[in-house]
Amino acid sequence: MNYKETLFFIGQSLTINHDPKNKVLIEEQLKSISVDWEAVVKVSTAHYVLPALYCNFHKAEFLKYLPKDLVEFMKSITDLNRERNEKLFIQAKELNIYLLGNKVKAIFLKGVSNLIANLYDDIGERMLGDIDFIVSKKDFEKTIHLLKEFGYYQIAADLPKFHRHYPSMIKKDNIGAIEVHKELLRERYRSKFNYSHIEHNLIKIKNFYLIAYPKQLHYNLLVHQINDFGFIYNFISLRKAYDVYLLSKKVNMKNYLDELNEFKNPVNSFIAAQNQLFNTAIPNKKNKKIQKYVNIYNKLLNNRVFREKFQKRKKSNITWSKRINILIKSFYKKDYRVLLKKEIKRKYINKNS
Repeated sequence: MNYKETLFFIGQSLTINHDPKNKVLIEEQLKSISVDWEAVVKVSTAHYVLPALYCNFHKAEFLKYLPKDLVEFMKSITDLNRERNEKLFIQAKELNIYLLGNKVKAIFLKGVSNLIANLYDDIGERMLGDIDFIVSKKDFEKTIHLLKEFGYYQIAADLPKFHRHYPSMIKKDNIGAIEVHKELLRERYRSKFNYSHIEHNLIKIKNFYLIAYPKQLHYNLLVHQINDFGFIYNFISLRKAYDVYLLSKKVNMKNYLDELNEFKNPVNSFIAAQNQLFNTAIPNKKNKKIQKYVNIYNKLLNNRVFREKFQKRKKSNITWSKRINILIKSFYKKDYRVLLKKEIKRKYINKNS
């Protein structure tokens, strides 16, 4: 199995309990004993979906087709992840109770939000990083102060004041770091989707505030395509694609796409590429730009040398774009002047060390 075949096998395997067609295809492939399990473990681990893969095989009763030692390995990883997620949920619950008690409404985001909403059949499916939540701008400084009083302390380097979230914080004996957001997207796009777009579109589950559907789906798509530069890199994360796939089942996709005023190409490009990756038919709009995105996506998967050169070039473009943006804005924004001075000082020290 080459990289593309491995990626598509994993993607389709994540849908087998929702898509009968893919369930038949994957079972046939498993029976043929043509699966390169070493490649599957490598790719699914890199994309943080190995526990989700195990849980889907388990539910579909497909574990009987896998090598016994592999099943034991996947089960052990999933059990550890489930245990970690249970601890993260307890931490998020404690955090939420504390903030609500101090009249701060935290809206939980990303993986922990999906976990709270029972998006997954098994709490062990989703591999989580930080606990992310957003508060209103008027409550942002208050929230940071409250968290420090509650025992949280900063573990990451300082970020510019205009950054969308405060540096990562952690509390002694807690398993997860937290990121307190005041914005949802990178600076260039935040006027188009921010706190004001979600504050009246919330649901309350287990006393947690979460973004309601379909804006929850919208945010998950934009995190990948905008914040993580997925649209620029022509890259799809299997973990994010799996989240989007499950969220799409809770949304009238046609209405959602018809009502899109912003981000039409990034959203539809993701869905179009994901449909190929998962062998699904989630509704999406099509145009020449979206087709070009899908064509490049396929070429990247088929050609490792092209993929490495393409992503290296895009990374360089992003870096230079950031530098030029900082330089221009430093002429009229103090926060950018402070950041520019720090960058110059850091490079000077590194050069002479």
